[in-house]
Amino acid sequence: MAANYNSINNSQQGLQPHPYGAGDPYYAESTGYITPQTTPQKRGISNWIKIGVPVLIIVIVGAVVGGVVGSRAGNKNESSASSGGSAGGSAAHSPGASVDLANARFATATDSKYMLPLYPSTTAAAFTTPTFRPASDNVVTWPQDPFTPANPVPTSVRPDRPRLIAPSYKWDALPSLIAKDPYLKGWNDSIFANATDYFNKPPEVYFLDDDSGILDNAREIKMRLKAFAYVYRMTNDSRWVDRAWTELQNAAGNGTAPFGNDPNDRWNNQHFLDSAELSAAFGIAYDWLYDMWTPDQRDMIRTTMIRYGLQPGLSAYTDNASFGWWRNNITGNWNCVCNGGLTLGALAILGDDTTGVASQLLSFTIDNAKNNCAFGVTEDGSWTETANYWYFGTTGHAEMSAALISATGSHYGLLDTNPNFSKTGFYHMYVNGPGTLFDYGDHGPNKFSTTANSMFLYSSFYQQPQFALFQRDQHDAAEPWSMFWYDPSVAGAFWDGLPLDRFFDFGADQWASMRSSWTDENALFVAIKAGSNVNHQTHNDLDVGDFVLDALGTRWAGEFGSGDYNSPNYFASDSQDADRWKYYRKMTEGQNTVLIDRTNQLVTAAPTVNHNSSGTVQGASTVFTVPDDSTAYWTTDMSSAYSNSQSIKRGIRLLNKRRQVLLRDEISTSGTVDWLMHTNATVAASGTSATLTLDGQTMKISMMNPPGGATFTTGPAVRYSTDVKPPANDQPNPGVTTLSVTLPAGQYTLEMLFNPQWPGMKDSDFVTPPSVALDSWSLSSHN
Repeated sequence: MAANYNSINNSQQGLQPHPYGAGDPYYAESTGYITPQTTPQKRGISNWIKIGVPVLIIVIVGAVVGGVVGSRAGNKNESSASSGGSAGGSAAHSPGASVDLANARFATATDSKYMLPLYPSTTAAAFTTPTFRPASDNVVTWPQDPFTPANPVPTSVRPDRPRLIAPSYKWDALPSLIAKDPYLKGWNDSIFANATDYFNKPPEVYFLDDDSGILDNAREIKMRLKAFAYVYRMTNDSRWVDRAWTELQNAAGNGTAPFGNDPNDRWNNQHFLDSAELSAAFGIAYDWLYDMWTPDQRDMIRTTMIRYGLQPGLSAYTDNASFGWWRNNITGNWNCVCNGGLTLGALAILGDDTTGVASQLLSFTIDNAKNNCAFGVTEDGSWTETANYWYFGTTGHAEMSAALISATGSHYGLLDTNPNFSKTGFYHMYVNGPGTLFDYGDHGPNKFSTTANSMFLYSSFYQQPQFALFQRDQHDAAEPWSMFWYDPSVAGAFWDGLPLDRFFDFGADQWASMRSSWTDENALFVAIKAGSNVNHQTHNDLDVGDFVLDALGTRWAGEFGSGDYNSPNYFASDSQDADRWKYYRKMTEGQNTVLIDRTNQLVTAAPTVNHNSSGTVQGASTVFTVPDDSTAYWTTDMSSAYSNSQSIKRGIRLLNKRRQVLLRDEISTSGTVDWLMHTNATVAASGTSATLTLDGQTMKISMMNPPGGATFTTGPAVRYSTDVKPPANDQPNPGVTTLSVTLPAGQYTLEMLFNPQWPGMKDSDFVTPPSVALDSWSLSSHN
């Protein structure tokens, strides 16, 4: 993100709404195949929010399949409005051009179709190995915190305000850092622009959205209060305090419009995420604007937070309130968000709270989060739920950790009790392709105040500069947490020395990420998974063998993503007969995998995997030529996922300098076979070949050595007429084509060769690989 901001729907900037409507595949509506014009919204709000180069919200009901939309929009040369001056940056660079990294950001824009960074194409020696620069290099960075208690305890807080995440010494240092760092300057400008937009809107309107509660309301309010408090502390303009007070009064039920249907439970405790996020919002406003509140105002904020958030949270621990289920062996985002929100609220009012609720809460939340939230990251760094739920979990975890450190001097093990938590930044990096996420399973509710900016905190704590270097160019980077978690001493290119491939082998997930470049938006990207079909907080699909494929700036094989969260029994169970598995987007039939006897995979699946890679790394330049011998492959024996099969194996590999993809299935079964792939492309299928066109690009798929009777067919993404119907109408999937091969019971080898039609590549430049059994695959087996 440099000079070319695509500042979506920001009236202060005079720009037009983003041309792609609700289709940001990086967040959920878009992770579906995009048909926003036919997609109902969950609530009557704008499709856009603005966190930096504004983050698009996800809309669950509207999510149609994942991410197979077209090529990037290209640079639009639109600058961000700011609090004073341009955001800084540089235009796109031609190969060999110099890049002034001292005064610019690496990425030239984030106005791509997928809102991902566009990097300049240059071979100049402008990019360096990821590092934290030493102070001897005259680096301007954060001073040491003067608050260094020898024996920290959660109920003993620093003597000055603010105490949450951004102590006064950081506010004092921030202006000089902004003046010298183009990232901090650009983010600061965007926060000011976004705050201005929120300022001119009415207070958040209460909306109870069935199973999602008032979570949209809560996160919108939190986002607004953070921005108002930030801008006040940077300007000392009391108008921002007054506007924050209006928002607080509204959420307390004291505004001009009603907030909540029950005066004893305005924050919807039964969906405690809502209560926790509002507790965090009120805690931040209380603390960051502490000196500006009158005693009566502080009392109102504190009393409201205790009544509707903190006291119910304490009851979840002490009285086993039903809405406290998230504290019992829950390693997903609920535990992180609920404990995090309660902790921020409690820390904010410690010393002023005469009820004792705050100190009592802290005796529960920290240890509970250490035992649960911290283990949302598995042994290989993956997040137990999905790639999208990683955002919610890590945001809650990072906010809680940072607030404990700033307020009390310690994180009490939250950052290191799980020795594998340090790997989760790599999980996030590798699960992102040049198109969008490998967005398997559910996506979650609207992200609003949820971002990937935990990467900045983790970068510093785990001493992994790649995390910050990756995140700082993303479109969701500009919001207040970034201003205090980002270490300006970081330098280099995240891709320099970073392998193109990574394999995640823990049994819960078992997935692979393989690509041809980290910086080319048109790169080839393949991700594929096996893993368990249960124990993902009921957010997974029955999808062993599922894959996505990107090339030419387009996703050709894509994910459906979330179904309708309000569908009956959607989250009720993940047992074999659960209603969840009757919805097309969740059942095996709705995945890019092998379906046997038109029956769902088993929830008891325990596949095994094997893989290897040439270990290719990109190097410092954004222009990367793939070596001749560069390859990677991944195979799985997924027989255990099927009840009526003898053997089902699948493998995928990159060929021909990572320009072609081979997918091989070895099948021996007593049931019918359906090979399935879902795409947004227009498909012309003829016999054993298919031509896909999308966004002016072409992909050709050929069956190699096809078995007798094998032929491609196409159809809409709808269930078979013989399927057991779900308890409610299934969601339509307009614009999605299913490419399939159907065969009777028997033994088969199906080999699909994917040939993206790269510019300048002749038919003779493509290779025809030999047929090699999966058990014999090696790095050289297809030479």
